[in-house]
Amino acid sequence: MSDDAVADQMVIFTRSFDLLAWLLPKSDKFPKEQRFTVTQRLQAAVLDLVESLHLANARSGPSRLRHLEAADAHLDKLRMYLRLSHQWHWLSDGQYKHVSTMVAEVGRLLGGWKRQTAGR
Repeated sequence: MSDDAVADQMVIFTRSFDLLAWLLPKSDKFPKEQRFTVTQRLQAAVLDLVESLHLANARSGPSRLRHLEAADAHLDKLRMYLRLSHQWHWLSDGQYKHVSTMVAEVGRLLGGWKRQTAGR
């Protein structure tokens, strides 16, 4: 594994943790009537994403790739819940832009890790 690939893997943990640390407090301010539906699912998606990344890091080969694919699926769910949150005005335009940038960076890093893992 190249030094760049190792560095990218390290960055994804920092960026995904930053995303988690930013999003959880914001989502706690979403309307209480949605707390046990959309908010809970959004929070689960970001937590599951981070968990899948850590599980992938502890594995190798096909098992790692399965966890990376699971992380990618959680990232897709997170994007959907974020779009809904923005559409329903739970996130301002600026907040949505900020979190979308964070999600896009995690997505780019995840895509690189998946390609590197599948290429073995």
